[in-house]
Amino acid sequence: MKKVLIYSLILVGCFACNSSNQDFVLNNSNTMISEKVEALLAKMTLEEKIGQMNQYSGFMDFTGPQPKGGQQAKKYKDIEKGLVGSMLNVHGVENVKAVQKIAVENSRLGIPLIFAFDIVHGYKTISPIPLAEAASWNLSLIKRSAEIAAEEASAAGINLTFAPMVDISRDARWGRVMEGAGEDPYLGSLIAKARVEGFQGKDLGLPHTIAATAKHFAAYGFAEAGREYNTVDVGTTTLYNTIFPPFKAAVDADVKAVMNSFNVLNGIPATADQFLIRDVLKKKWNFNGFVVSDWDSVGELKNHGFAQDGRDAAKKAIIAGCDMDMESYHFIEELASLVNDGEVDLQLINDAVRRILTLKFELGLFDDPYKYLSKKREKETVYSQKFKKDILNIARQSIVLLKNNNQLLPLKKDHQQIAIIGDLAQDKTSALGSWRIASDDGKAESLVEAMQNYPATNSIRYAQGPKFIKGDVHFVKELNVNTTDKSGFEEAIKIAKQADIVIMNLGEHGFQSGEGRSRTKLGLPGLQQELLEAVYEVNPNIVLVLQNGRPLTLTWAEQHIPAIVEAWQLGSFNGSAIAQVLYGDYNPSGKLPMSFPRSVGQLPLYYNHLPTGRPNDPSQQDVFKSFYIDQQNTPLYPFGYGLSYTQFKLSNFSVNSFSESNEFKVSISVELTNTGSLFGTETVQLYIQDPVAQISRPIKELKSFRQVSLNPNQKKLINFLLSEKDLGYYLPNGDWIFEKGKFNFFIGTSSDTSLQAELNLQ
Repeated sequence: MKKVLIYSLILVGCFACNSSNQDFVLNNSNTMISEKVEALLAKMTLEEKIGQMNQYSGFMDFTGPQPKGGQQAKKYKDIEKGLVGSMLNVHGVENVKAVQKIAVENSRLGIPLIFAFDIVHGYKTISPIPLAEAASWNLSLIKRSAEIAAEEASAAGINLTFAPMVDISRDARWGRVMEGAGEDPYLGSLIAKARVEGFQGKDLGLPHTIAATAKHFAAYGFAEAGREYNTVDVGTTTLYNTIFPPFKAAVDADVKAVMNSFNVLNGIPATADQFLIRDVLKKKWNFNGFVVSDWDSVGELKNHGFAQDGRDAAKKAIIAGCDMDMESYHFIEELASLVNDGEVDLQLINDAVRRILTLKFELGLFDDPYKYLSKKREKETVYSQKFKKDILNIARQSIVLLKNNNQLLPLKKDHQQIAIIGDLAQDKTSALGSWRIASDDGKAESLVEAMQNYPATNSIRYAQGPKFIKGDVHFVKELNVNTTDKSGFEEAIKIAKQADIVIMNLGEHGFQSGEGRSRTKLGLPGLQQELLEAVYEVNPNIVLVLQNGRPLTLTWAEQHIPAIVEAWQLGSFNGSAIAQVLYGDYNPSGKLPMSFPRSVGQLPLYYNHLPTGRPNDPSQQDVFKSFYIDQQNTPLYPFGYGLSYTQFKLSNFSVNSFSESNEFKVSISVELTNTGSLFGTETVQLYIQDPVAQISRPIKELKSFRQVSLNPNQKKLINFLLSEKDLGYYLPNGDWIFEKGKFNFFIGTSSDTSLQAELNLQ
């Protein structure tokens, strides 16, 4: 076995940082890491440095025979030569250990690899999809979800996750809304911070933590027409005030990596955008982690018409500030000659490698390259039942009650005939959702089994109805949705006729949302709408349980179905979470993180829109205003909306200002009363409006919220405190400004607020 050299290298003296480099700022108080990085950097050849900037995907079994030829054999050889810095899609202790051994014990310097994976909402044990978790508005639970994912993934050898996705999106046609926190930059920023802190913990050297990656920088969620990988064209006002804040929050939380987005912005592909990466991220925000491309996004500079060939693409990406190339091979193939020919400054290479090596030291990989690799720990941690309590709680709090006429819910626990209808109700895979690539199919708890095993004496009957999806659902271009075979209608209608209550579990399959899953129609896919209407004809006492990864158009259901529950795709303990809410053992408290449209034609749709020169005034009958002639402007269900089995009342709204340290402060108070008969949790939401400013400002902006749990007839005074930072905004040039003058303040239990007050700050 070749002797490992790296451990002697870290003991040599410090080589001073190049003073001309202005990009890299180490915020770690332990300067020893910086010294070790510089010592190692001084020993590396140009080719070895560029190797650290190279990330390969490893869809192969490294514990088996060494590949003999082709691309896989090249990757294997490059690892041996020290020409790889990170591996993607290698997971499991045995596999990771085998690959790490090649790098550490065969390459000249023995530099360990970073093992990256898309841990988006769980590794094997799956939490609700991120959009569902955002509906909980519970930051501590969202953080806990990321902690669980990190603990399980790190036990399988993972060091770095490509999460959280912090893209703000206003368009439900875009399939990746399931991966984010919705439409609001304030809520999105808080969730970005919570997820970064959950993944990374307080010390990356601890074995249960992993480094996080904020993605996709920037504006990916604004893809035109909601079509994946499409063009983005937004103004700088939107960029600074809506798109940037969650990324800035992640950077402030010390996120270790940022991923480029696929889209162009102002005509420039984000992977080669110096303004985004060097000017804003690395200089203005002092980001000290590394920037990784998305899959082949360096190579795709050619497709955008921005680079002539691979050499040109590598040059433009590194100059822009991209530090690591994922699977385009252009860095490893082109950068050395670009440096030798004087087209790329060596200091750009050094800066990138410095950032990557720093993370490796912070992860403790130089102390022990195999520190994450314990078969015993992996066996004890993966699919551990110790995670069930927390993930079940997260799932319950993610559920949003959209409608509950005549108090159809909660269900009684005895003397009821309950019919459950829908293919999704028995599906143990769909509820895991998209982007759970390490998890195993069939591991979700279904609604049918949870209801049948529930401690209640009701009679439960199930009918599948028509088959939903035919054939494979994994990464196929288009899911084979059943639109013609009505087998199962008759049985579903038969049991519905005999039931007191019908639970219809409908929505999207888990793989109908996510990357590459844009849709132009957002109704219930396949025969589900027809099935819903057919059952309604024989029994209108329907509880519609929706499972989906994005907002759907539910206009017919809102008009006809008495009870509607938005249950998303809730992960491993899906069935129990829904059953506990349906029976009232958990009173639903979720709030929508995205507006639900009345029709696709309204998209993009969001509550915090700008006023127009001719706003829609329903009291005026003239046609010359901003409205649709065939649809209302308003959403079907607004951002922040969600009902409870109890009732709440807001009163005694008060707004006052005072000065502290030569700065305006605004104190807001409101009284919340539980006027119903059940214990429940309400989310009180505070919005503001700056009605006259240097630029047009939104009609309403979320600025704070409080989650309050109350017993029946209990009341509580809720206090908010806002500063000038909360009242200001960014100008189109990126300067932050606070302007004195009139402000409007709104309080409510959704963005459709009930209380309003005005305050003049002078």
